[in-house]
Amino acid sequence: MGILGMHDEDEIGTEKIEASHAGGYASTSEIELVAVADVDEEKLSTFGDAWDIPEDRQYVGHDAMLAAEDLDVVSVCTPSFLHHEHTVAAAESAADPDVVWCEKPIASQVNAAEEMIDVCEATDTELVVNHSFRFTDKLQRLHDLINDRDLLGEVKSVSTQYRMELMRNSTHVLDTLVYLLDTRASEVSGYITGENEAVDSLDAAQEVVDAGGGGHVVMDDDSFVTVDCTIPRDMSSMTLNFIGTEGKLYMNNDDGEWRYWSLEDGDHVEEPLPGIEGAWTWEDDYQRSFANAATHVQDLLNGESENYSPGTEAVRSLEIIVGFYLSHYTGSTVDIPLAQPLRDISITSW
Repeated sequence: MGILGMHDEDEIGTEKIEASHAGGYASTSEIELVAVADVDEEKLSTFGDAWDIPEDRQYVGHDAMLAAEDLDVVSVCTPSFLHHEHTVAAAESAADPDVVWCEKPIASQVNAAEEMIDVCEATDTELVVNHSFRFTDKLQRLHDLINDRDLLGEVKSVSTQYRMELMRNSTHVLDTLVYLLDTRASEVSGYITGENEAVDSLDAAQEVVDAGGGGHVVMDDDSFVTVDCTIPRDMSSMTLNFIGTEGKLYMNNDDGEWRYWSLEDGDHVEEPLPGIEGAWTWEDDYQRSFANAATHVQDLLNGESENYSPGTEAVRSLEIIVGFYLSHYTGSTVDIPLAQPLRDISITSW
């Protein structure tokens, strides 16, 4: 429908917003939005009318839609604690979609996320998780530069900062981290504030565990990461600072500033980022990410691309967040992959 905090609340769901799943589909040449399901009949009608969906294809509840429709792709845009149920239902349904495009975070539990992956594999369904930064040209180019070792050499240290809460917002910065490093956490030490600035505005129907927090992470490539996601939206910036054996990189996605220094004879010399022009902006980068993601879905449907935001990688940010909670409440360092009983720990978000 739209993004709380980035769009006018009165417009969300009532107008055609580009930065949304529906807006992404509208930008493609081959995908048509044909049906919608919601348990709230008023919201269902409002959204259906905004996107010109006939009343007979506005379904009360996902089961009715999945039983009646033959769909190529299903978007799961429900609260994160329902992603597991709805993704599995879509993949196993008579609608028989080839792609499920699921909002981030992938799920509230690691076991639930892994079951989503297993079911989608068993039903030959591509699971695409909407970690939006992966769908921007600049970040894809940066990923290649870092992983080819042309830019930073071997990354040794990263510091990150983003707004609270860990599940609702910070999954973005953590997924960006694991995507750019192409790595996975091995040890986590965390801190949880208990603060959530979004519960009242989201009008959550159940208790939400999601809160601000952060901690230290040792990745399996031995890079050391500090994460601070304790700050409210109006004070925060999404920043990442990388230090490598051949250079350093500073990224601020709120101010649109990316700066790079190569290490030459012991001195850091500032240089342009190769193949990346212009500042990071909402209009050119993040807002366009939904159109880019929908185009990627279209390419997957046509067999013209490999999935570059799969569920297997989305689990990497989730297990860091769960690790932060476990570490905070047990006063210990947590190993990744999580031991099996810990994979059922649920971090409820909206």
